[in-house]
Amino acid sequence: MAAPLGPVPPGPDRDDPADHTRLEADASALTLVLAKATASVYPKVPAAQLRALQFIGDHEPVNLTRLTEELGTIPSSASRICDRLQASGLLDRRPATTDRREVELLLTSDGRSLLHRLKEARREGLAHILDAMPAPARTALLHGLSEFAAIATPTPQPHPHRDTA
Repeated sequence: MAAPLGPVPPGPDRDDPADHTRLEADASALTLVLAKATASVYPKVPAAQLRALQFIGDHEPVNLTRLTEELGTIPSSASRICDRLQASGLLDRRPATTDRREVELLLTSDGRSLLHRLKEARREGLAHILDAMPAPARTALLHGLSEFAAIATPTPQPHPHRDTA
């Protein structure tokens, strides 16, 4: 069982723009660490393609419509991303098992390997930084990230037409 978090240092004031600016800068530092790890693993895959790979890897098989919605783009742009990933040997397309008019997107073994290496590089980069932090700072960070995740992660809402009885 995890140890209690203990007292948490005072947090930023929600109404203080300076605190928001500092938090945005801190988030930028985390983004930089993750981007550096990403570039070291596979520097030839642009961020949009990595995002597509990660979504497909987490939800495969995925159809192009679902990927388009996730990327917030238009179908032709999502299709071009898939073309490039397929040409790189990271993605495969096949007729859907439920509807042969539809195409499913799946990772190849190289695509899975890339995502695994990326996850490990990110984990190592973060571990290096966390190891250098004093224990109270890590505890405060954990508490803050837990609160952030609780607010940022939407809770599933019941479907309005489903019978709950």
